[in-house]
Amino acid sequence: MKTAFITGAAIGQGNMLAKKLVDRGWRVFGGVLPGAETDLREVAGVTVIEQDVSDDASVLASAKAVDEALGSAGLDLLMNVAGVANVGSAVIEGAKMEDVRRLFEINTFGQLRVCQSFLPMLRRAEKPAKILNFGSGAVLVAPPMAGPYTMSKHAVHGLTLTLRNELAPFGVQVTSIWPGAVKTAMTANAKETTLGSWNAQPEGVQKTYAEYLKKGITEILPEMIEKKGNTADEVTDEILKIAERRKLAAWYCVGKDARPLGVMYRLMPAGPFESMIRNVYKIPSAKV
Repeated sequence: MKTAFITGAAIGQGNMLAKKLVDRGWRVFGGVLPGAETDLREVAGVTVIEQDVSDDASVLASAKAVDEALGSAGLDLLMNVAGVANVGSAVIEGAKMEDVRRLFEINTFGQLRVCQSFLPMLRRAEKPAKILNFGSGAVLVAPPMAGPYTMSKHAVHGLTLTLRNELAPFGVQVTSIWPGAVKTAMTANAKETTLGSWNAQPEGVQKTYAEYLKKGITEILPEMIEKKGNTADEVTDEILKIAERRKLAAWYCVGKDARPLGVMYRLMPAGPFESMIRNVYKIPSAKV
Protein backbone atom coordinates (compact mmCIF):
# COMPACT_ATOMS: atom_id res chain seq x y z
CA MET A 1 0.00 0.00 0.00
CA LYS A 2 1.34 3.43 -0.96
CA THR A 3 1.80 5.95 1.83
CA ALA A 4 1.63 9.75 1.90
CA PHE A 5 2.11 12.56 4.39
CA ILE A 6 0.24 15.82 3.74
CA THR A 7 0.88 18.98 5.73
CA GLY A 8 -1.95 21.45 6.35
CA ALA A 9 -4.56 18.72 5.99
CA ALA A 10 -7.18 19.96 8.46
CA ILE A 11 -9.17 21.84 5.81
CA GLY A 12 -8.87 23.08 2.23
CA GLN A 13 -6.77 21.48 -0.47
CA GLY A 14 -4.75 19.35 1.94
CA ASN A 15 -7.92 17.89 3.39
CA MET A 16 -9.34 17.10 -0.05
CA LEU A 17 -6.07 15.57 -1.25
CA ALA A 18 -5.98 13.28 1.79
CA LYS A 19 -9.49 12.01 1.13
CA LYS A 20 -8.89 11.49 -2.58
CA LEU A 21 -5.69 9.53 -1.95
CA VAL A 22 -7.53 7.28 0.51
CA ASP A 23 -10.20 6.68 -2.12
CA ARG A 24 -7.37 5.56 -4.42
CA GLY A 25 -6.17 3.02 -1.88
CA TRP A 26 -3.41 5.00 -0.17
CA ARG A 27 -2.55 5.10 3.51
CA VAL A 28 -2.45 8.80 4.43
CA PHE A 29 -0.97 10.70 7.34
CA GLY A 30 -2.54 14.14 7.67
CA GLY A 31 -0.64 16.92 9.39
CA VAL A 32 -3.01 19.06 11.47
CA LEU A 33 -2.29 21.95 13.80
CA PRO A 34 -2.42 20.79 17.45
CA GLY A 35 -5.98 21.06 18.70
CA ALA A 36 -7.43 22.01 15.31
CA GLU A 37 -10.81 20.68 14.31
CA THR A 38 -10.87 18.40 11.27
CA ASP A 39 -13.18 15.80 9.81
CA LEU A 40 -10.16 13.64 8.92
CA ARG A 41 -10.33 12.02 12.37
CA GLU A 42 -13.42 10.16 11.12
CA VAL A 43 -11.97 9.13 7.75
CA ALA A 44 -10.85 5.51 7.58
CA GLY A 45 -7.39 5.26 6.09
CA VAL A 46 -6.22 8.64 7.42
CA THR A 47 -4.04 8.94 10.51
CA VAL A 48 -4.12 12.47 11.91
CA ILE A 49 -0.71 13.68 13.05
CA GLU A 50 -0.48 16.88 15.09
CA GLN A 51 2.02 19.22 13.51
CA ASP A 52 2.84 22.93 13.54
CA VAL A 53 5.19 23.48 10.60
CA SER A 54 6.48 26.71 12.16
CA ASP A 55 7.81 24.86 15.23
CA ASP A 56 10.99 22.75 15.13
CA ALA A 57 10.00 20.41 17.96
CA SER A 58 6.51 19.86 16.58
CA VAL A 59 7.81 18.87 13.13
CA LEU A 60 10.39 16.51 14.65
CA ALA A 61 7.72 14.89 16.81
CA SER A 62 5.38 14.46 13.84
CA ALA A 63 8.14 12.81 11.81
CA LYS A 64 8.90 10.43 14.67
CA ALA A 65 5.23 9.45 14.91
CA VAL A 66 5.02 8.72 11.18
CA ASP A 67 8.34 6.86 11.20
CA GLU A 68 7.18 4.60 14.02
CA ALA A 69 3.90 3.92 12.23
CA LEU A 70 5.70 2.98 9.02
CA GLY A 71 8.15 0.64 10.71
CA SER A 72 10.72 -0.44 8.15
CA ALA A 73 8.62 0.78 5.22
CA GLY A 74 9.28 4.04 3.41
CA LEU A 75 7.12 7.06 2.67
CA ASP A 76 6.09 7.26 -0.98
CA LEU A 77 4.78 10.81 -1.17
CA LEU A 78 5.22 14.05 0.76
CA MET A 79 2.91 16.96 -0.01
CA ASN A 80 3.97 20.26 1.54
CA VAL A 81 0.59 22.01 1.42
CA ALA A 82 0.53 24.01 4.67
CA GLY A 83 0.76 27.75 4.15
CA VAL A 84 -0.84 31.14 4.69
CA ALA A 85 -1.53 33.96 2.23
CA ASN A 86 -3.05 36.84 4.15
CA VAL A 87 -0.19 37.51 6.56
CA GLY A 88 2.00 40.51 5.78
CA SER A 89 -0.06 41.67 2.80
CA ALA A 90 1.24 45.13 1.94
CA VAL A 91 3.23 47.03 -0.63
CA ILE A 92 6.92 46.43 0.03
CA GLU A 93 7.40 49.93 1.44
CA GLY A 94 4.70 49.32 4.05
CA ALA A 95 5.35 45.68 4.94
CA LYS A 96 5.85 44.94 8.64
CA MET A 97 8.94 42.85 9.22
CA GLU A 98 7.35 40.85 12.05
CA ASP A 99 4.57 39.78 9.67
CA VAL A 100 7.05 38.91 6.92
CA ARG A 101 9.06 36.78 9.35
CA ARG A 102 5.89 34.96 10.45
CA LEU A 103 4.97 34.32 6.82
CA PHE A 104 8.38 32.82 6.07
CA GLU A 105 8.29 30.67 9.23
CA ILE A 106 5.16 28.97 7.89
CA ASN A 107 5.42 29.06 4.11
CA THR A 108 9.17 28.64 3.61
CA PHE A 109 10.92 27.41 6.74
CA GLY A 110 7.93 25.14 7.41
CA GLN A 111 8.52 23.27 4.15
CA LEU A 112 12.25 23.15 4.85
CA ARG A 113 11.66 21.67 8.32
CA VAL A 114 9.31 19.03 6.98
CA CYS A 115 11.66 18.02 4.15
CA GLN A 116 14.59 17.70 6.55
CA SER A 117 12.63 15.54 8.99
CA PHE A 118 10.87 13.30 6.49
CA LEU A 119 13.65 12.69 3.94
CA PRO A 120 14.98 9.52 5.63
CA MET A 121 11.54 7.93 5.17
CA LEU A 122 11.34 9.02 1.54
CA ARG A 123 14.76 7.52 0.77
CA ARG A 124 13.55 4.16 2.15
CA ALA A 125 10.62 4.02 -0.27
CA GLU A 126 10.57 2.25 -3.60
CA LYS A 127 11.70 4.51 -6.43
CA PRO A 128 10.44 7.00 -7.28
CA ALA A 129 9.35 8.55 -4.00
CA LYS A 130 8.02 12.07 -4.56
CA ILE A 131 7.90 15.47 -2.91
CA LEU A 132 5.36 18.07 -4.03
CA ASN A 133 6.22 21.49 -2.60
CA PHE A 134 3.32 23.90 -2.87
CA GLY A 135 4.23 27.29 -4.25
CA SER A 136 1.91 29.69 -6.05
CA GLY A 137 1.16 31.14 -9.45
CA ALA A 138 2.20 34.40 -7.80
CA VAL A 139 5.83 33.52 -8.56
CA LEU A 140 5.03 34.20 -12.22
CA VAL A 141 2.97 37.38 -11.94
CA ALA A 142 4.26 39.02 -8.72
CA PRO A 143 0.95 40.70 -7.79
CA PRO A 144 1.23 44.10 -6.12
CA MET A 145 0.79 44.00 -2.34
CA ALA A 146 1.66 40.30 -2.30
CA GLY A 147 5.42 40.79 -2.25
CA PRO A 148 6.14 39.00 1.06
CA TYR A 149 3.95 36.05 0.03
CA THR A 150 5.55 35.88 -3.43
CA MET A 151 9.02 36.03 -1.87
CA SER A 152 8.18 33.11 0.42
CA LYS A 153 7.02 31.02 -2.54
CA HIS A 154 10.07 31.88 -4.65
CA ALA A 155 12.18 30.57 -1.79
CA VAL A 156 10.16 27.35 -1.79
CA HIS A 157 11.02 26.87 -5.46
CA GLY A 158 14.69 27.39 -4.61
CA LEU A 159 14.27 24.57 -2.10
CA THR A 160 12.70 22.40 -4.80
CA LEU A 161 15.45 23.02 -7.35
CA THR A 162 18.17 22.22 -4.82
CA LEU A 163 16.44 19.05 -3.67
CA ARG A 164 16.09 17.89 -7.28
CA ASN A 165 19.88 17.90 -7.54
CA GLU A 166 20.64 16.53 -4.09
CA LEU A 167 18.09 13.71 -4.24
CA ALA A 168 18.64 12.59 -7.83
CA PRO A 169 20.99 9.77 -6.73
CA PHE A 170 18.29 8.39 -4.42
CA GLY A 171 15.47 8.35 -6.96
CA VAL A 172 13.39 10.92 -5.06
CA GLN A 173 11.46 13.14 -7.49
CA VAL A 174 10.72 16.74 -6.43
CA THR A 175 8.55 19.43 -7.99
CA SER A 176 6.93 22.78 -7.23
CA ILE A 177 3.16 23.09 -7.59
CA TRP A 178 2.02 26.59 -8.63
CA PRO A 179 -1.77 26.86 -8.35
CA GLY A 180 -3.71 29.83 -9.58
CA ALA A 181 -6.57 31.27 -7.55
CA VAL A 182 -8.38 28.52 -5.65
CA LYS A 183 -11.75 29.11 -4.03
CA THR A 184 -11.11 27.97 -0.47
CA ALA A 185 -11.36 29.54 2.98
CA MET A 186 -8.07 31.30 2.20
CA THR A 187 -9.64 33.28 -0.67
CA ALA A 188 -13.18 33.64 0.68
CA ASN A 189 -14.45 37.24 1.00
CA ALA A 190 -11.57 38.44 -1.17
CA LYS A 191 -12.98 41.95 -1.56
CA GLU A 192 -13.24 42.49 2.19
CA THR A 193 -9.87 40.84 2.83
CA THR A 194 -7.98 42.90 0.26
CA LEU A 195 -9.61 46.14 1.41
CA GLY A 196 -8.74 45.30 5.01
CA SER A 197 -5.12 44.63 4.06
CA TRP A 198 -4.98 47.91 2.15
CA ASN A 199 -6.38 49.88 5.08
CA ALA A 200 -3.95 48.23 7.51
CA GLN A 201 -0.97 49.87 5.81
CA PRO A 202 0.56 53.10 7.12
CA GLU A 203 -1.47 56.14 6.07
CA GLY A 204 1.44 57.66 4.20
CA VAL A 205 1.96 54.51 2.16
CA GLN A 206 -1.73 54.41 1.26
CA LYS A 207 -1.65 58.00 0.03
CA THR A 208 1.47 57.39 -2.05
CA TYR A 209 0.22 54.26 -3.84
CA ALA A 210 -3.58 54.63 -3.83
CA GLU A 211 -3.87 56.23 -7.27
CA TYR A 212 -1.88 53.43 -8.90
CA LEU A 213 -2.59 50.27 -6.91
CA LYS A 214 -5.73 50.44 -4.78
CA LYS A 215 -8.26 49.67 -7.51
CA GLY A 216 -6.24 46.75 -8.85
CA ILE A 217 -5.87 45.21 -5.41
CA THR A 218 -9.28 45.84 -3.87
CA GLU A 219 -11.50 45.60 -6.98
CA ILE A 220 -9.82 43.94 -9.97
CA LEU A 221 -8.10 41.10 -8.07
CA PRO A 222 -11.21 40.01 -6.10
CA GLU A 223 -13.24 40.08 -9.31
CA MET A 224 -10.68 37.86 -11.06
CA ILE A 225 -10.75 35.39 -8.16
CA GLU A 226 -14.53 35.26 -8.30
CA LYS A 227 -14.80 34.89 -12.07
CA LYS A 228 -11.70 32.87 -12.93
CA GLY A 229 -10.85 31.10 -9.69
CA ASN A 230 -10.67 27.31 -9.64
CA THR A 231 -12.60 25.01 -7.38
CA ALA A 232 -10.53 22.99 -4.92
CA ASP A 233 -11.93 19.84 -6.52
CA GLU A 234 -10.57 20.79 -9.96
CA VAL A 235 -7.16 21.74 -8.62
CA THR A 236 -6.69 18.68 -6.43
CA ASP A 237 -7.63 16.34 -9.29
CA GLU A 238 -4.97 18.03 -11.44
CA ILE A 239 -2.38 17.78 -8.66
CA LEU A 240 -3.00 14.06 -8.20
CA LYS A 241 -2.47 13.50 -11.91
CA ILE A 242 0.90 15.22 -11.55
CA ALA A 243 1.75 13.04 -8.54
CA GLU A 244 1.12 9.94 -10.64
CA ARG A 245 3.80 10.86 -13.19
CA ARG A 246 6.89 8.69 -13.21
CA LYS A 247 9.20 11.64 -13.80
CA LEU A 248 8.42 15.09 -12.45
CA ALA A 249 9.33 18.39 -14.09
CA ALA A 250 10.71 21.21 -11.94
CA TRP A 251 7.37 23.00 -11.73
CA TYR A 252 3.74 22.83 -12.82
CA CYS A 253 1.16 25.57 -13.15
CA VAL A 254 -2.18 24.24 -11.93
CA GLY A 255 -5.62 25.61 -12.72
CA LYS A 256 -7.38 27.10 -15.72
CA ASP A 257 -6.02 30.56 -14.90
CA ALA A 258 -2.43 29.55 -14.14
CA ARG A 259 -1.76 27.10 -16.99
CA PRO A 260 -2.00 29.72 -19.79
CA LEU A 261 0.19 32.07 -17.74
CA GLY A 262 2.81 29.34 -17.49
CA VAL A 263 2.86 28.98 -21.27
CA MET A 264 3.13 32.74 -21.79
CA TYR A 265 5.87 32.98 -19.16
CA ARG A 266 7.92 30.40 -21.07
CA LEU A 267 7.35 31.92 -24.51
CA MET A 268 7.15 35.68 -24.04
CA PRO A 269 10.10 38.00 -23.48
CA ALA A 270 10.24 39.28 -19.91
CA GLY A 271 9.38 42.89 -20.76
CA PRO A 272 6.12 42.23 -22.65
CA PHE A 273 5.03 39.66 -20.06
CA GLU A 274 5.59 42.18 -17.27
CA SER A 275 3.69 44.86 -19.19
CA MET A 276 0.79 42.46 -19.68
CA ILE A 277 0.55 41.83 -15.94
CA ARG A 278 0.69 45.55 -15.14
CA ASN A 279 -2.07 46.16 -17.67
CA VAL A 280 -4.28 43.64 -15.92
CA TYR A 281 -3.94 45.56 -12.66
CA LYS A 282 -4.16 48.94 -14.46
CA ILE A 283 -0.71 49.96 -13.22
CA PRO A 284 0.79 52.79 -15.30
CA SER A 285 4.48 53.03 -16.08
CA ALA A 286 6.17 56.41 -15.83
CA LYS A 287 7.86 57.56 -19.03
CA VAL A 288 11.64 57.66 -18.73
